[in-house]
Amino acid sequence: MAVSFWSVARRPRWIAALILALGIAAGFAALGQWQISRSVENAHVAEGPDTETAVPLDRIAEPQQAVTPQQQGRMVTVEGEFVPGDAVALTGRSDGRGAQGAWLVGHLRPPDGVTLVVALGWAPDEEAALAAARPRAGSWTGRYLATEPASDSDFEAGERSAISVPELINVWDDTIPTYAGYLILADEWPGLEVIHAPPPDREVSLNALNVFYAIEWVVFAGFAFYLWWRLVMDVLERERAGGGPEAAAVD
Repeated sequence: MAVSFWSVARRPRWIAALILALGIAAGFAALGQWQISRSVENAHVAEGPDTETAVPLDRIAEPQQAVTPQQQGRMVTVEGEFVPGDAVALTGRSDGRGAQGAWLVGHLRPPDGVTLVVALGWAPDEEAALAAARPRAGSWTGRYLATEPASDSDFEAGERSAISVPELINVWDDTIPTYAGYLILADEWPGLEVIHAPPPDREVSLNALNVFYAIEWVVFAGFAFYLWWRLVMDVLERERAGGGPEAAAVD
């Protein structure tokens, strides 16, 4: 009967060699895991502006100017009065925690005569959102975000879901200078739930050298198994070539 790979691999010598290879591979894998943990511990979080200390909107942004990365997600304050009759309900919007419903969006006029789009809060449906619309004036706090594209709305289905500043300005027929971003209100609005707007994610960079070493240890672990397989194959090829059983060669 022709000798097979497994008939050679089951010999005591090669079983012992396999156990040794497993031990070496486990050691290499442990070293790789340690390198990954070191990379995570030494991960660098990209520095950015303080987004959670509210500052006046007109201190960091100007009307008609695109929202910059430094402005995106900042908590800001603004004073103003909401224009009566201009509230709009956007359907298919999340409350920020997973529930789907509608946002009520208001048209705010600050004292300096500009326009700001404000997401006032969330309701389970469009009717409940519009029922909360009312003119109010005061000082408001919220998170400043870049406008969404109007194309996100499904106009063919009669649904307006995107909080697109240019599109809303057309609806309101407003020619006053407008902030390019919009505000998600952090204050409670009567009849609505506050929209959960978390801080923007910050980029985290891992230590590339530690990651490289971790990959290297995994390669070494694989090489331990390859070396065992190669040695067994050498014996198999020699015996198939007529070299005789390994045991006989040893004897």
